Amino acid sequence: MILDPKLLSVPDLHAFLLGTIGPRPIAWASTIDKEGRVNLAPYSFFNVFGTKPPTLIFSPAIPRGGQRKDTLLNVLETEEVVINIVSHAVVEQMSLSSTAYPKGTNEFVKAGVTQVKSEKVKPPRVGEAIASYECKVKQVVHLGDEPGAGNLIICEILLGHVKDEVLGEDGKPDPRKTDLVARMGGDWYCRANGTALFEIPKPNRNLGIGIDQIPDAIRNSSVLTGNNLGRLGNVEKLPDNEAVEAFSSMHEIVQIRERFSNNEEGFVNALHNLAQNYLENNQLEEAWLTLLQSPKNA
Repeated sequence: MILDPKLLSVPDLHAFLLGTIGPRPIAWASTIDKEGRVNLAPYSFFNVFGTKPPTLIFSPAIPRGGQRKDTLLNVLETEEVVINIVSHAVVEQMSLSSTAYPKGTNEFVKAGVTQVKSEKVKPPRVGEAIASYECKVKQVVHLGDEPGAGNLIICEILLGHVKDEVLGEDGKPDPRKTDLVARMGGDWYCRANGTALFEIPKPNRNLGIGIDQIPDAIRNSSVLTGNNLGRLGNVEKLPDNEAVEAFSSMHEIVQIRERFSNNEEGFVNALHNLAQNYLENNQLEEAWLTLLQSPKNA
């Protein structure tokens, strides 16, 4: 399907973009106007964009009616905001706070969350949030005047608050404890918890050989996926012949040789399936030692 923004209505384009660009973290932004009236609203056009200075950007889009949102009006007046991070424990309350209440309504009260005094800015923070970042607004970039246009609010973090209960033994946030949620398209969200969490070693820890350097018989496997090949390509060098030979005495390898003693194709596929299991268990070296077994005696 081809998407031409000039030929699609704003709602249709909005649905395609938000349905394919995600999951998106949620900025639960608390602001205050010059009269001291508090506002709390969520925005999924949001992320972190640097650490020196620590920079967050979120974007309240112009709604269909054309009226700028209270969050945008407030930051233009006071140049302060607190970005509260949404976990699964408060996702329904966050969603409720997105209701278009009349200006001056305190969404902390409507959503039933605790209003906690900030230390460096006037807007309060959400007591139930696993993390909150007190920010000064450095710049607001208006991307247009039509409904659907974004307004990039560029914020510098002055002070952060992170609940101790979400920290791991290393003193850093543990993704198994933060239980973060993110926005998808339509009414859909996703939860970063349980089996949704997985690890991939960062390539910048070593100079991976790359998929192009993987032997053809492995690279063209009918079993291994693109993800499998990506992990295999993240090694600095292949195991040496001595290690491969030593691995050939492993029980699983011996069994495969016996089972496919007269079937070279079956032998290779069985090796690739075993290697795939190793990769799924983050055993990269074992996967390579399996894949490099010679089929000559099969």
